[in-house]
Amino acid sequence: MIRLKSNQLKTGMVTAQSIFNEKGAAFLVRGTPLTDRYIYRLRQLSVPELHVTSLSSNFQLQPPPDIIKEHTRVQAVENVAETFRQAEKYGQFNMSLMERCADLLVCDIMSKKKNLVQITDIRLHDSYTFSHSVNVAVLATMLGNLCGYSKSKLQVITLGGLLHDIGKLAVPTSILNKSGALTADEFKIIRRHPSEGRRLLKELKSPLASILAIIAVQHHEHLDGSGYPYHVRGKSIHPYSRITAIADVYDALTSVRPYKRAYKPNVVYQMMMKNSPGHFDMDRLRLFFDNVAIYPVGTVMKTQLGYAIVKKVVFGHTLAPIVIVFADKNGKLLPKPFGVNLAHCRRDAIHYVMDDVELLNFIRHTGIDPAVFLDDDLRAMKDYPRMGKHEI
Repeated sequence: MIRLKSNQLKTGMVTAQSIFNEKGAAFLVRGTPLTDRYIYRLRQLSVPELHVTSLSSNFQLQPPPDIIKEHTRVQAVENVAETFRQAEKYGQFNMSLMERCADLLVCDIMSKKKNLVQITDIRLHDSYTFSHSVNVAVLATMLGNLCGYSKSKLQVITLGGLLHDIGKLAVPTSILNKSGALTADEFKIIRRHPSEGRRLLKELKSPLASILAIIAVQHHEHLDGSGYPYHVRGKSIHPYSRITAIADVYDALTSVRPYKRAYKPNVVYQMMMKNSPGHFDMDRLRLFFDNVAIYPVGTVMKTQLGYAIVKKVVFGHTLAPIVIVFADKNGKLLPKPFGVNLAHCRRDAIHYVMDDVELLNFIRHTGIDPAVFLDDDLRAMKDYPRMGKHEI
């Protein structure tokens, strides 16, 4: 898997991410081969970059399965977008639509316990809040399920995730989508959204209004009291809010925003674990990362054995995936690539993850995209399919 700029995309490449337009509608679904029309439209929409499963169009690798069905995610984003639009225009929530949406997400997640969290989707400016809300709901529900909550409690957590950022309706889009640094006054406005969310949700004619308002107002609070808006600390932060906070930060850090690139999952893992004692619930954070592909399938890395590509990620061992070693430590291709479970190697077996520039240089130098080694049939060939210069 590699992240490419829009002007580097070519027909036949398979997208590893879904893309949602400004209205929250799915423009491109993960696993779709790119066409000239798609590429033209991506550039029109100013999509800065996109993860694809391989540079080559000679073989089309599908991305690994997600923790929910893609059509469920797409439907959820569209439902959230419609709910937010109605709330902004008429001041009313379609709670029945949100409850049906939450039920679909919970059922999907509970039925897919063996799937790990993979790479996140792409949102275009105004659609960020919609798809971010769905991603937070999905991640929070997954974590709640791992914590052993009942289905009825999971539905509350899911609804809380879907509506946690509803307070952003009170924030001007010019501030939400600003590409530069926020001024002190703009930052104050942004930090009001949890309180605004609580105000909006407390007005709901629903027995869940109170708990949903708590999730909204507390999702930026930290255990050590350093969060906002009220510097709540420790046990005063509701367990559902702690779960939502983890999901919210993870999705935000792994997402492209006007002012930043998306961080890779392994970098986000290090960032969140470093802040965990003060910010997050440590037990829940460890449980979360046990079920997140810290090194997603297709990640290329340098290990103690040489250069390798991630073939499979195992539950409970997400820091030590199963890899295919395809080149020695100097980058020379091996005549016979071999598989290794890094859980059986030293803890420092992974030296570093190749960045996209280094990976592109490797492919240009060898003419081979490491993704070819994920295909069992191609890996068994003596002469691997090489890429022409026009393909790179």
